[in-house]
Amino acid sequence: MHLKTLTASVLAIAFASGSALASVPEEVAARLGQDLTPMGSERAGNAAGTIPEWTGGLDTIPDNVSYDPERPLPNPFPDDEVLFTINASNAGQYADNLLPGYQAMLERYPDTFHMNVYQTRRTCAYPDFVYEANERNARVSVLTPGGNGVSEGIMGAPFPILSAGLEAVWDHTLRYRSYALTRQFAAAAVTPSGDYTLQIVQDEALLMWSSPDAQRAEDLNNISLYYIANTIAPARSAGSVILVHEAMNASVQPRQAWQYSPGTRRVRRAPNIAYDNPGTNSDGLSTSDSFDGYNGAPDRYDWRLVGKSEDYIAFNTYDAQNVPYDELLGPGHLNQDHVRYELQRVWTVEATLRPNTRHVYSRRVMHFQEDSNGLSLAEMYDSRGELWRVQELHTLQYYHVPLCGSGGEFVYDLQNGRYLALALRNEEPPVDYFAEELTPDRYTPAVIRRLGTR
Repeated sequence: MHLKTLTASVLAIAFASGSALASVPEEVAARLGQDLTPMGSERAGNAAGTIPEWTGGLDTIPDNVSYDPERPLPNPFPDDEVLFTINASNAGQYADNLLPGYQAMLERYPDTFHMNVYQTRRTCAYPDFVYEANERNARVSVLTPGGNGVSEGIMGAPFPILSAGLEAVWDHTLRYRSYALTRQFAAAAVTPSGDYTLQIVQDEALLMWSSPDAQRAEDLNNISLYYIANTIAPARSAGSVILVHEAMNASVQPRQAWQYSPGTRRVRRAPNIAYDNPGTNSDGLSTSDSFDGYNGAPDRYDWRLVGKSEDYIAFNTYDAQNVPYDELLGPGHLNQDHVRYELQRVWTVEATLRPNTRHVYSRRVMHFQEDSNGLSLAEMYDSRGELWRVQELHTLQYYHVPLCGSGGEFVYDLQNGRYLALALRNEEPPVDYFAEELTPDRYTPAVIRRLGTR
């Protein structure tokens, strides 16, 4: 921890001086694929044997599942049994491995919220070209002055060997999720009594950071991704479409966004699709920059790498994707019987609001699973410093791609008892991770006008 603190201090000096932040030394980068996995996580298990060694992950369709490309992925571990259940009465026994967000959920819902803990499975795996990119990135990727962008690296994790909080955030933001993908998902703002109306969204993205044609970040024309989201149900919301050109470096050119409104039949610039403005289809329960865990420019916060710890997180949550929405979405929180928790290593990053900036969250504490770089849990604090919302992302291995990705996003408002469920795909068509028909020239205001008026 002393070394991490010292590194953070050096990085802070580099920020102040305006210089680019250096990549890791060669002898450190050489650890990838050795004592570190190709993603930069610890290959070895823990001393207690409760976290196993990473042995390559689950990179192909297992023989014991009946894979159907039209259905959610089957659970490759159907015979795993619950090791123990954490609830309000025994939470103290597991406090050393229980993140503050889960402690708060157990206190808020003492009679119903619980966590079924299973054996740890280190399933995360990616294509070889991602691992190869990580080896290069460790040697060449740098944060641009101010930390608002990444230079030189491309594909995979820009910073597979972490030394600063902002590097963890960029690893999450730019993590490999394929290059061109389309999907349909459901969103629901759930009342304390469990009532909700489903919003159905068709979205698509070209993740330019993962472009097979790019050699370095400077080849991307300052665009890290193109994104379209088209709300198709219910009828009162159908036809609302947003378009985003996400900046690689917001200090060069901020995010550009447009929105088509079926009421006015016009496309307008939408600078409000950013930061702490209410998220699309969130019913005010989340912010724009919380979609996909976290997105957008990091310039309103100071980021501190707190360290790594072993904690229970929602992981390998296949069963939660294989039940109907009415069975998953309950009063106050999800039906926890369908959520799998495992002891995993996570990096913790604290974001503190910078002076003379504004955001509804004065502080955010984010926990990133080490094998995937993805956000697993976050605690968001209001202007008084009180814990306001807890954000949980389910993670599972999409072994048919392969990649380790999100299986749903959930934002719990501890103050009003409502919660937001996002990116649900239980009853939707499967994601197309190889949507070769998508090209950059599709992402224009004219296209979203056509989509909205169909």
